[in-house]
Amino acid sequence: MKIFISVDMEGVSGVTDPEDVLPNGAEYQTCRRYMTSDANGAIGGAYDAGAEAVLVNDSHWIMRNLLVHDLDKRAKVIKGFHKPLCMLQGLDDSYGAAVFVGYHSCAGTEGGVLNHTMLGKEVQNIYLNGEATGETRLNAGLAGHYGVPVALVAGDVAVCEEAKRVLPWVETVAVKDRIDKYSAILKHPEIAAAEIREATAKALKGKAAKPYMVKPPITIGIEWNSTTIAQTCGLIPGVKMTSSRSTEYTTNDWPDGMKVLLVELLLALEVSGGKGIYQ
Repeated sequence: MKIFISVDMEGVSGVTDPEDVLPNGAEYQTCRRYMTSDANGAIGGAYDAGAEAVLVNDSHWIMRNLLVHDLDKRAKVIKGFHKPLCMLQGLDDSYGAAVFVGYHSCAGTEGGVLNHTMLGKEVQNIYLNGEATGETRLNAGLAGHYGVPVALVAGDVAVCEEAKRVLPWVETVAVKDRIDKYSAILKHPEIAAAEIREATAKALKGKAAKPYMVKPPITIGIEWNSTTIAQTCGLIPGVKMTSSRSTEYTTNDWPDGMKVLLVELLLALEVSGGKGIYQ
């Protein structure tokens, strides 16, 4: 059995503030250790459940956050930016299950720690077939395209609740409880890692998880914070503007949809760079 682990950072134990997750932040180096610890919990749990191979994808921002020398030596890791499948780079139908660690709730979730969807400033909301959606659901849909179930989601209480609404069978581990977007009640990172390990092993040994399937066509819509971003993304073949600040793209193929989403996000960063509030 091969296991795929996607590791984001906002939902990691010990993290509550942008300073914790951005490379120039005061606490970033410390929180890289927390991220690596949570990842090791999932890796250990996968091997406890009998995994033959584990692939870890660094899925946060610049995607060079995990401390590779401190990761469980049995796992392989994907590091670096500009990956066509972004947070699920490396996943294919040869994997028995996926595990999401350090995930956060979607944009606008009340009390969700560092809640956002893909981009914290440029994106107001992302929609899947007309419903507001977060990264957990988007990535579960892409995994489902390959027939791979999501067995576990770890993050704050809000993302665990979000995951259960979309994936009722999924195991969850809440490593922190919400107070507000930038504050939380935290578990000690060692406790969090131990709980992730135990829950990962339980999830992978069980038979409840199943692929999250969305019948095509799929439409991925984005509500931007800027008319300029929407107009620029509307130049992409197949992407259409649905309002002055919104775009959408419809496809029968999940990887195609996620790749176009990535291109839109990269364009948004380019268009908005250095413009301050005048976006």
